[in-house]
Amino acid sequence: MMSQEQNDQLTRVGPGAPAGDVLRRYWQPAALSDELVAERPVVPVKLLGEDLVLFRDNSGKLGLIDRFCPHRGVDLCFGRREDDGLRCPFHGWHFDRTGQCVEQPGEPEKSQMHTQIKVTSYPVEEKNGIVFAYMGPGDPPPFPALDCFAAPDSHVFAFKGLWECNWLQALEVGIDPAHASFLHRFLQDEDPNEGYGKQFRDRAADTDIPMTQLLRDYPRPEIKVEETDYGLRLIALRHMPDGRSHVRVTNQVFPEAICIPMSNEMTITQWHVPIDDETCYWYSMFVSFGKPVNKTLMREQRLKEHRLPDYAPVRNKRNNYGYDPDEQRDLTYTGMGLDINVHDQWAVESMGPIQDRTREHLGRTDVGISRYRRLMRAAIAKVAEGSTEGLPMLGEGDLAEVKGPVAIDAIGPSDDWDSLWRDSDAARRTACSWDAAL
Repeated sequence: MMSQEQNDQLTRVGPGAPAGDVLRRYWQPAALSDELVAERPVVPVKLLGEDLVLFRDNSGKLGLIDRFCPHRGVDLCFGRREDDGLRCPFHGWHFDRTGQCVEQPGEPEKSQMHTQIKVTSYPVEEKNGIVFAYMGPGDPPPFPALDCFAAPDSHVFAFKGLWECNWLQALEVGIDPAHASFLHRFLQDEDPNEGYGKQFRDRAADTDIPMTQLLRDYPRPEIKVEETDYGLRLIALRHMPDGRSHVRVTNQVFPEAICIPMSNEMTITQWHVPIDDETCYWYSMFVSFGKPVNKTLMREQRLKEHRLPDYAPVRNKRNNYGYDPDEQRDLTYTGMGLDINVHDQWAVESMGPIQDRTREHLGRTDVGISRYRRLMRAAIAKVAEGSTEGLPMLGEGDLAEVKGPVAIDAIGPSDDWDSLWRDSDAARRTACSWDAAL
């Protein structure tokens, strides 16, 4: 259990909040590039409790500025996109990508008042289908050479989804290797050949065992956690009676991302991005080490489960997540359909908007969650001192050398499990059509 003060420290993200101060030192997903594919590429963004507007100006460059005009407070999402900026329809005040007011056409002709007016603006960068923002002090850090950034656009598909809960409980479901054997349990196995674009539908490693069967048959993984230059590596070992073990390697990429295997061909790098204290988006980059991603199919699969423009899930707490007791008896552990995102969504939303961790009782399988909280508390303390020394991906070291991370499923002799996953990943990277070398 933890105190309420500790829980608040880890969960609150607004300006000046301890966890928020840490998150602001890192690039944060702000929108999908797809959201700007429109005749008028201007979209509202709420990120870390701040209301902003993201736009692509007439020259094609991106800007992210305060959503509300500093004159009388009207919404700049309705601004006129012209002259490489946004012009407020109320009185014509014009703002460029840096947030600088460059014109006040209603003021006296020689007025220089506009030179003294500048709204909040943040640097933005577009990477493989996601627009990232840096909201912290000083210059933004470089991007690490993670697989999701190193892969060509043809081999990456990006999507997002809304969850009505605090970012931390959204993240923690992804660093809990044991839950997959229960929350995502299928009582019947589908044909792995029909599982493209779906998690846990492939074969387990290079065997003919459906991944759903393996997770169901071996519900007590041995979990090991290692600190790395990017955060944490989690290794879940499911020991089989024939002397083999299934090794599943997942990762916590600091501060609020995970990198996990999706299939033998793809990995998922997923950020859990606070909108405010009580809602968040997950942003995912699906990376293929084999053929180019079938983006049309993967988008169609996910749009069946989400509405636009807010990417809210069709199944949600207002319709009980589509819960069907007959399905729970015969087909899935949850009775909430075959999309595992819905299972995770129910789990994290049912805890409440902000989980009350003063009442929880962690077990041995929660070792990743415990280690992450210690890592985050240490980062909060460092940032409060005005330092980023020792923080994953912010301290000493070349971020161009932070690669991968390895996220893979492998099966082989139990006494050789540690080299097994490394060798399996090395073989996959050697055969990759793009430069995936570590």
